Amino acid sequence: MELRCGMRSTKCQLLVTSLCVMLLGLSIATLSTVTHYGLHFTLISNISLDSNAYRVIHHTAFYFGICLSMTLILAALLSSAATVRESQCLTAMGFFCFALAFCGLIPAACWRYTHSTEVEDSMMDVYDFVYEEVRRNTSSFRRHELTAIHEAFLCCGKHSPFGDTTNVENKTCPPGQVRDEGQDCLQEIQDFLKNHMDFVFSLLGIAIGFTVYGMILTSFLWFSIHFSSNLCRKGKYILRER
Repeated sequence: MELRCGMRSTKCQLLVTSLCVMLLGLSIATLSTVTHYGLHFTLISNISLDSNAYRVIHHTAFYFGICLSMTLILAALLSSAATVRESQCLTAMGFFCFALAFCGLIPAACWRYTHSTEVEDSMMDVYDFVYEEVRRNTSSFRRHELTAIHEAFLCCGKHSPFGDTTNVENKTCPPGQVRDEGQDCLQEIQDFLKNHMDFVFSLLGIAIGFTVYGMILTSFLWFSIHFSSNLCRKGKYILRER
């Protein structure tokens, strides 16, 4: 009796956890798509040179996020089906998907922690390169790219130690943007990306917590189904005539 009550409680918790994990998977897929196709990120990615690491990070983050979201959604679906059908096979598959997602989330969180400034530095390097190209010559192509960056990030130029850069800003800044108000593009890019990466890190932390909880629930449900089926078999008797 206690085993059945514990199984019912586990099933309810696992259903709620599966729903939350599915929402997390959809959120990660949405965030990956927005990051990959968003104006700010695609603009920097298209401008960056092959020697810059940002383009590789940009594409890797998208594909990793999509694979991770699909794994989480699959884990949620398998766990829900295992809860309804009380299937040991589906429960084991759900546990495997949770474990697989966990193995992907931990390296991602560690990479974000150990390479906290790599993405920001690569984006600012792209801006520095375009800005200096425009400052050294009057290339219309680079000037167009710099203007697009200014319009996307709503900033105007940078504080350069190499002298007056007002001429560059007058040609590339959007109307109404005044440099003296502190709209330094390097600072704006850093602040924008820091806020975005903090949100990504928070989402990864929540996903790690739910995957660990999902692994615990699926393993407990597997053992509950296993022992419950054994008890059911032990309770059957066959009467034979003499």
